[in-house]
Amino acid sequence: MAAREYDLVVWGASGFTGHLVTQYLAQTYGTSGELHWAIAGRDREKLEEVREECLPGANRSSLPILIADSGDPASLARLVKKTRVICSTVGPYARFGTALVAACTGEGTDYCDLTGEVQWMARVIPAFQGAAQASGARIVHTCGYDSIPFDIGTWYLQQAMLEKHGVAARHVKTRVGRTRGGASGGTIASMLNMLDEVQHDDSVREVMENPYALNPPGSPVGPDGPDQTDARFDPDFGQWTSPFLMAAVNTRVVRRSHALLNFAWGEDFRYDEAVLSESRARATLAAVGTGAGMATLALGPARNLARRVLPAPGDGPSRSQRENGYWEVFFHGLHPSDRRKDMRLRVTGDMDPGYGSTSKMLGEAGVCLALDKAATGGGFWTPASALGAKLQKRLQERAGVNFEFVSSRK
Repeated sequence: MAAREYDLVVWGASGFTGHLVTQYLAQTYGTSGELHWAIAGRDREKLEEVREECLPGANRSSLPILIADSGDPASLARLVKKTRVICSTVGPYARFGTALVAACTGEGTDYCDLTGEVQWMARVIPAFQGAAQASGARIVHTCGYDSIPFDIGTWYLQQAMLEKHGVAARHVKTRVGRTRGGASGGTIASMLNMLDEVQHDDSVREVMENPYALNPPGSPVGPDGPDQTDARFDPDFGQWTSPFLMAAVNTRVVRRSHALLNFAWGEDFRYDEAVLSESRARATLAAVGTGAGMATLALGPARNLARRVLPAPGDGPSRSQRENGYWEVFFHGLHPSDRRKDMRLRVTGDMDPGYGSTSKMLGEAGVCLALDKAATGGGFWTPASALGAKLQKRLQERAGVNFEFVSSRK
């Protein structure tokens, strides 16, 4: 890549999550160190307010402000030419993200975002893969709580299985444990937008129901089927489980990682996600509630009501709520021939998943793209396939994400 003025630009820095990413980068990397970065958006006044809140008075001018508009492709092209990496917080990406991806792939600018919109990724990957490969742009979606802990966690567990036992787990069970944090307004908006698309286009429904929707065309299909929708007892954890709403995103990302890693864990690799429950009754109640909620939101009037009463993009928890939040996810790898050699990884975050941890993970993904030696060429990648060990190390050392192996016995 030719020399650029900046290593990293945070796009949408005046939004709630963009503000948090800016704050995290300012606190962690400052503005006079190895990372040369800027913030960008379409409203200079709002960006100046963000800069004022995130930096001490004497340092404010050291963080540049860039102006562009997602509805103006020429302005986006000028923006991405100035930086090595764009870190985008502006969603729903199906509405506001395509033009920026097109600009990055055209100019050879690396890119990361927070999308969990499978239907959008399934459109932009084939549309711009050729351009990304030709220009050298590395495009990495899903760099927040969806899906970094799940994607990097599975990869980390498999690396340990291979190192310790010489074989990969043929089945990884991912179970969400204790979590405190509200739903992200951006995630809700993306989900509602996806349901709008499903209502008007049957092909979107087909994509969402396909467990391998994000795998490269022509790649082998494994044994995984639909995501869990009911209450089930998991004998390996000795607990009942209920559906995990974001499994529809994370499982597709993990399976794409596996494909991009040349099926290193075997073409019969299985992966699934669920939420741990304290009892059968609670698991059943959660399953019924999740199913009823999604069925209700499938109706247009219900979505319109939800947009009025649920958190909107830009809304978010207070600092105290973010800092008092937390999350944990378990990854249980089943040894293919000797169950005594199963391994279990526990991954935890020290802030609420939807905002506090997400902003730190996205920030580190952007820095990893900007400063660490590239392990891949241009194209559409996942966090694990593009950033792997380098991102895991950054998350552990800086972003409050901890990886530890625990006993796999019940």
